[in-house]
Formats: sequence, C-alpha cells, structure tokens
Amino acid sequence: MAKTAMDLVQAAKAAIQEVSVSQAQQMLREDSIALDVREPVEFEAGHIADARHIPRGLLEFMVGNHPDFQDKTRSIVVYCKSGGRAALATATLQQLGYSNVVNVIGGYDAWQAGS
Repeated sequence: MAKTAMDLVQAAKAAIQEVSVSQAQQMLREDSIALDVREPVEFEAGHIADARHIPRGLLEFMVGNHPDFQDKTRSIVVYCKSGGRAALATATLQQLGYSNVVNVIGGYDAWQAGS
C-alpha cells in the first residue's frame, strides 16, 4: 500500500526529537542554529532572526556545502510553516549524520503565536 505525505511525516516524527517554541528559543540563545526549510517566498515574508535558509527540496544537496553546517554535532533547530516539512528535514539531517537536530512543534506559525 502506498504511503501518503502525512504517513511520511508521522514516520519522521516518530524518529526525531521535537521541541516547543520556548525550548527552541532557549536553544537559540545558547548558540544553536535556526534552519528554515520553507520556500524562498515564505522566508522573505518573515523568519526567525539569524535563521539560515535552505528550502526542504534542496536540503540534501546544499547543507553539506553550507559553511554553517560543517560541524555535524552543532545544535540545529529546524522549522517550516507548521512542522511537517521540518520533521522530514530533521529526519533527513539525522540520516546525513547530524547528531543534534530538533524540530519546532508547530513551526513558524507557533513561533509567531508564542513570541
């Protein structure tokens, strides 16, 4: 039986760590990197201060060459609009060897509501 996009998101969420907005804010105060995986138009409309931007569709191809992501042990806080793309991106980063990656529950929508 074929899987749906939501099936893939749920499988990713089962394999990753998720944090609340307040936990993410604390992590960013402690030198974690914010990674926005939304599309360019979404990023340009607003984003977390100092966030790095790599769209989800290009993540596997760009992250290894990005200077801020050379240390695979550095803490990364991943977000998208509501959490689905970021869950997939977080799982992908783990598969690529990044060991300290979390997804923000509720994504940028929750961030805006909570900040």
